Amino acid sequence: MRHSRPIFYEKVFRGPFLLGLLCVFILTAIVSARAQTFTVIHNFTGLDDGEQPAAGVTIDAAGNLYGTAWDGGHGYLQCQSGCGTVYTVRHTSGGWKFETIHLFLGGNDGAYPATTVVLGPDHELYGTTYAGGGQQCVNQACGTVFKLRPPPTACTTALCPWLETVLYRFQGGSDGSGPGYGSLRFDAAGSLYGTTIWGGGGTGFGTVYELTPSDGGWTENVIHRFTGSDGSGPESGVIFDQAGTLFGTTVDSGSQGGGTVFELSPTSAGWVENTLYSFDPFDPNGYFPIGGLLFDDAGNLYGTTSTEDEGRGGGTFFQLAPSGGTWTFNLLYSFAEASGYPAGPTGSLVMDAAGNLYGSTQYSGAYGHGAVFRLMPSPTGWTYTSLHDFTGGSDGGEPYGSVAFDASGNIYGTTTAGGTYNAGVIWQITP
Repeated sequence: MRHSRPIFYEKVFRGPFLLGLLCVFILTAIVSARAQTFTVIHNFTGLDDGEQPAAGVTIDAAGNLYGTAWDGGHGYLQCQSGCGTVYTVRHTSGGWKFETIHLFLGGNDGAYPATTVVLGPDHELYGTTYAGGGQQCVNQACGTVFKLRPPPTACTTALCPWLETVLYRFQGGSDGSGPGYGSLRFDAAGSLYGTTIWGGGGTGFGTVYELTPSDGGWTENVIHRFTGSDGSGPESGVIFDQAGTLFGTTVDSGSQGGGTVFELSPTSAGWVENTLYSFDPFDPNGYFPIGGLLFDDAGNLYGTTSTEDEGRGGGTFFQLAPSGGTWTFNLLYSFAEASGYPAGPTGSLVMDAAGNLYGSTQYSGAYGHGAVFRLMPSPTGWTYTSLHDFTGGSDGGEPYGSVAFDASGNIYGTTTAGGTYNAGVIWQITP
């Protein structure tokens, strides 16, 4: 069985009636085109702002954006082309203002942030890096969990460093290594939950971990170590249900070899794992689920597969419905094939108030450089609508992370390539 490797290491980024009818058609097209507007709000340069933003963005109550760039930044001590950045994009009277708020240095500070940051209960930013974590790790896949808080006085420059605290440095062994693309989650008590792609003991198939605040610091507890038979390489994060059970995906292995959907239930004796579904690489249901999961109000789980191999499909959209103590798998939609790896969705889906789901594909779409899409439910199934097809040029290309909504219904995200400097962009779709 092949063990998953992070994508950015494996492919770096790789007559009168007819006239009237025609007028109606043109008018309809114009109205449709005006229904939404795609705008690039930042072109990454690969300098202090970073490059290849693998994750999407987080939005605060004021509509400001926060995110990470995997590479670049030029604040490196131990990285060849920069160890990555954390940034914010704020509303101003003139539009948007981009600020770099942290440059990673490698080593103890961490390197290569693959996921976006989240806002904690204290309104500060929390995130992970894939590498660094300690001098013994250098830029290997150990990683860190960090917190950033704003400086005490307002910044007036584009490089505006926030104050960083490293909450935990992975050692690369039984405690896990290489936090992937999934965002951290807080529980009601203020503990943090996440996953690592690697590590966990002799198998090295990845972990689910908990970080608990204690005595002014944080204590790590590995609540599950994957063995391969139950999956390997959890690249997304975990989510909670109302009972406090955790749910997530692994991209590889499992009983069928194509990744799994799992749950972890808290008990008095610890956390108990159950595999809800195992993906088969030779099955039309898809495989290689890089993105995470989400619930609807009825308690159904939704997710996607990216379908890894070229010529083997463009990924799928699925549902797991609870039924009498078990879960029923339903294939809801299959995405178009594309020549890239992987063609389908890699970030997690998001749901609006009407129950529509939104996401992005990394390589499929009209031009083979990815697309932003909507999936709308109906009595006969789900309807796919492309909101934007990336060209790989000035509008960007190869979106990897999730999309996000603001309070006005605008959609935001990032691409890992394209833009003015081919270092990725931050984009906005206005309805």
